[in-house]
Amino acid sequence: RFCLSLVLASFPTMATGEEIPPVLQDSWGDFWLFRFFVNAAGYASIVVPGFLLIQYFKRRNYLETGRGICFPVIKSCVFGSEVKSVHQEDGSLPPRVEPTESSTARQVFKLLFCAAGLQISYLTWGVLQERVMTRTYGATETDPGEKFKDSQFLVFMNRILAFTVAGLYCALTKQPRHGAPMYKYSFASLSNILSSWCQYEALKYISFPTQVLAKASKVIPVMMMGKLVSRKSYEYWEYLTAALISVGVSMFLLSSAPNRHMSTVTTFSGIVLLAGYIIFDSFTSNWQDALFTYKMSPVQMMFGVNVFSCLFTVGSLLEQGALLESLHFMARHSEFTAHAVLLSVCSACGQLFIFYTINQFGAAVFTIIMTLRQAFAILLSCLIYGHTVTVVGGLGVAVVFMALFLRVYARSRMKKRSKKLPPGETPVQKV
Repeated sequence: RFCLSLVLASFPTMATGEEIPPVLQDSWGDFWLFRFFVNAAGYASIVVPGFLLIQYFKRRNYLETGRGICFPVIKSCVFGSEVKSVHQEDGSLPPRVEPTESSTARQVFKLLFCAAGLQISYLTWGVLQERVMTRTYGATETDPGEKFKDSQFLVFMNRILAFTVAGLYCALTKQPRHGAPMYKYSFASLSNILSSWCQYEALKYISFPTQVLAKASKVIPVMMMGKLVSRKSYEYWEYLTAALISVGVSMFLLSSAPNRHMSTVTTFSGIVLLAGYIIFDSFTSNWQDALFTYKMSPVQMMFGVNVFSCLFTVGSLLEQGALLESLHFMARHSEFTAHAVLLSVCSACGQLFIFYTINQFGAAVFTIIMTLRQAFAILLSCLIYGHTVTVVGGLGVAVVFMALFLRVYARSRMKKRSKKLPPGETPVQKV
C-alpha cells in the first residue's frame, strides 16, 4: 500500500501539474483514483463469482435438468422466460396513455403537478448534493468540522430507497409478466453506480454549474454509444445540436476564472471524473434501451437495476469497512443524516415523476421541463453557494440551452412527420 501511495502521490502532480487542495491531502486513501480501484475490486468480488455461476448453470443445461426449491430462482436469474416484445418507438418506454374525456383545466393541472414535482425533486437534490460533498459538518468556532468523503455510501442510500419504492409500486400495481434474465440488469447497474459515484466525487474538484453543463454534453457520447451498442443512425440536426452543445460547454469551461473557493476550481481530476460519469451514463441508457426489448415496464427496470445496485454497493462498503464508518458519521452529525435521507427521497420521487410525466405528456414535454430544471439549478447554485459566471461563460450557457431547446423542437417535428410516412418506410432512429 506504501508503494501505491507513492505512485498516487506522484501521478496528479507529474501528469497534470495541478496543486492538490489541502483538504484532499488528509489521506491518499481518500484520493479518487485509489477509491475507484478499491470500489471496482469490491464489485469484482461479486461479479466474478456470479459470472462463473451463470456459466456453470448454462453448461449444465440447468433449464432442462434442474430440479428442487431453488429452480425457480435460478431460472429467473440466469435464463428468464426469454419472451421479447416488439421494440417500442422510444426504445425505452411503453406507449403513452392518451387522456380520454379530460377537460383542459384537468390537463393543465396535471402538467403543473408534473413540472412542480420534477423541479422540486431535482432542484432540491442538486442543492443537497453540493452541500453534502463540498461543505463541512459540525463546524464550531474552535473546530473546523469534517467533510463526508465516501461517495459510494450516498449512492447506496439513493439506491436502497429507490429499490424499496420500485418494489412497493410493482407489488401494488399490475405489471407485465417479467421475461428478462435478472443477471442482465447487473450491467446497467454497474455502469449506473459508477456514473453516480463519479458525479458525486467530481464535486470535490469542480463547481456544480460546470457539472450541470457537462451533463448536457453527454448527448455526444450517448450518440456514439448508440452507434456501437444499438447500431443507430442519426440525422444532420442531431450532429448540429451536439456540436453547438460542445461549443457552449467549451466557452463556459475556458472562461471560468479560478476562484479562491476550492469548490469552484475546475481541475484535471474533475474533468476526468466528469468524463467517467458521461461514459458510464451513456452505456447505462443504451443498455437499458436494449433490455426494453423484453416485455417490462419502466418501474420493473428501476427495480431490477436497483436490486443489483444495492447488492454491489453494500458488498463493497462491507468489505472496506466503510459502511460502519459512514453510519458513525451519521450518528455524529444529525444534519448530515437529514441531508442524506432527503437526498435519497428526492432521487426516488424524481424517478417516479419521470415515468408519470412521460406517460401522460410524452418525452418532448418531459425534456423541456428537465432542460429548464438544469438552467434553474445553475442559477440556484450560484445564488446559494456564490459561484461566479463571466460574460463569455454566460454566453456559453445560453448556447447550450439554445441547442437543447432546438433539439427538442426538431425531434417533435420529426415525430410528427414520421407519423405521415407511408406504410413500409421506417424513420431514422433518434436519441
